[in-house]
Amino acid sequence: MTTANASEPDHTEPDHAELNRKGLRLIELHHAPDILQVINVWDVISAKVIADLEGSTALATASHSIAASYGYPDGEKIPRELMLEAVGRIAAATSLPVSADLEAGYGDAGETIRRAIGVGVVGANLEDQLKPFDEAVAAVRAAIKAAEAEGVAFALNARTDVFAKAAPDADPAEQLAEAIKRGRAFLDEGATSIFVPGLFDEATVAALVQGIGHNKISVVGVPGSLDPRTLQNLGVSRISYGPLTQRLALTALQSAAQELLAGGVLPDGIKALN
Repeated sequence: MTTANASEPDHTEPDHAELNRKGLRLIELHHAPDILQVINVWDVISAKVIADLEGSTALATASHSIAASYGYPDGEKIPRELMLEAVGRIAAATSLPVSADLEAGYGDAGETIRRAIGVGVVGANLEDQLKPFDEAVAAVRAAIKAAEAEGVAFALNARTDVFAKAAPDADPAEQLAEAIKRGRAFLDEGATSIFVPGLFDEATVAALVQGIGHNKISVVGVPGSLDPRTLQNLGVSRISYGPLTQRLALTALQSAAQELLAGGVLPDGIKALN
């Protein structure tokens, strides 16, 4: 008789009470005075490495990174089943609450959220992809209703791509107004926070916070972004880093490999990872 490897994640159905506790904790972290930093992960080992760090209170997956790990491009090209399996393995590997990047919901936001809860996820990003306003609001509504039907507290980080997918000649004032309009509507449907990706200055962040709400805005950290303390002082709730964490890891790997292939040796200080 073979014995399962003790290091493999347990894929039994998550305990409902524990899921609800994690969901409530994740929502609480979004509303706390200190900004919530979630370092994006893409597999079990990256999740364990980040979860073990002091100050790491929750994890977020990056859809782009998970898709890349399986050889798929970003943009819901990876099958939903494979994405859910990946985020489920991550959720099973840590005691921290996990928020999953589920893109636009794979054609059925409600069902995707329901299934994500079933594998242990207690929060999610859901993109509007600049779809028509009513359609975008309906997707958020479906996601929230699915979580309510499961009876689990769920932190929906509803994303608007008003800035991320804007035309080069877009009017910044019109973009800001549309982002605020969508953000308020998503909050009215029950979203915990509004994710507005983009490279913003202080004035734009302040305007988003004023228009949508204090501790209701989620942003992405990219090179040139405002630092976490400044974002916190401006009233931002959450900062994540998307696929850039995976790119950072792969850049380090590529750099080390170049040294090795050129006749170098591995540097001192490499930590053992379980």
